Amino acid sequence: MRHSISALFCAFLLSITLPLAQAAPPLELADGAPARHIVVPGDTLWGLAAKYLKDPYRWGELWRLNKQEIKKPHWIYPGQVLLLDKSGTEPQLHLETVKEHPREYVEPWRKAIPTIAPRDIEPFLSRPLVLEQDGLDAAPRVVALQNDRVIAGAGDEVYTTQVATPGKSWQIFRPGKPLIDPETKETLGWEAKFLGTAQMTADGVPATFKLLTTSEEVVAGDRLLPTPRSDVVNYLPHAPEKAIDGRILAIYGGVQYGGPQTMVVLNRGGRDGLEPGHVLAIDQAGAKVDDRFQGEKTTYTLPNTRNGLLFVFRVYDKVAYALVMGASQPVVVGDRVRTP
Repeated sequence: MRHSISALFCAFLLSITLPLAQAAPPLELADGAPARHIVVPGDTLWGLAAKYLKDPYRWGELWRLNKQEIKKPHWIYPGQVLLLDKSGTEPQLHLETVKEHPREYVEPWRKAIPTIAPRDIEPFLSRPLVLEQDGLDAAPRVVALQNDRVIAGAGDEVYTTQVATPGKSWQIFRPGKPLIDPETKETLGWEAKFLGTAQMTADGVPATFKLLTTSEEVVAGDRLLPTPRSDVVNYLPHAPEKAIDGRILAIYGGVQYGGPQTMVVLNRGGRDGLEPGHVLAIDQAGAKVDDRFQGEKTTYTLPNTRNGLLFVFRVYDKVAYALVMGASQPVVVGDRVRTP
């Protein structure tokens, strides 16, 4: 009987200590976090979060937002004032509207500050960068170029197969390489290589397009897709509620190394629980070192170390695109990403 009571008592202690052990650590303010900050045009949520917190992804906690609020856009406008309250056990941020000199903020007041600088991600919001294997099969195909040319650029005309749904703005793509999960070897999708933009000038078979902008030469066989709507990213930066463990599949531009403001592709997507606004930690793989002692050599792999943070802004079913927000060392293809 005594053993049963002891077991129940231990189970009770474990049940109340586990949640405490798993509770989030106290918020740590960034060095020099201002007691008062006037929001100005050009500010971003991420920039403000980094100004106040050592872990910017905990911005919602500084505002005391609940789990539902943290998944919604967090509107802050130029002209408003952020006040830091450190009187309680945890710091808290309050919002107060500036009433003096209202004319200075008449126009900016109508437009909330973005989560991250639009210039850093706008090109990637309006392009279908990941497609299914047959994602371009039904798209109009370039069959000929102006004046029997082999390559075409901005200002030239190209001729395509029939256009099923005419649109005012079009983008030109070339099928790219497959995105293969380094762990499971599953093909997660196919990258579509963006070549430029075009406008249809004449319908028919063939249809005529004028190339407006090009980043590479357009050739016969390239495909056209209507320009999708560009969705503004205004999600509150926050850590995923579940454990995410993945890898960097690719770095935009086909390079092996990247750094802050670099766009990367992850081998995790919506099916794994990722959402726009999620912030993940980047881990640098531990180096391998050889130790020679008493004539014997032993190889050790050092622990992974946190290298920086990235912000997920576009999510597909199997992959996601993210922007590296900060890194102390170069980011490398194959680096691990995880819930911070």
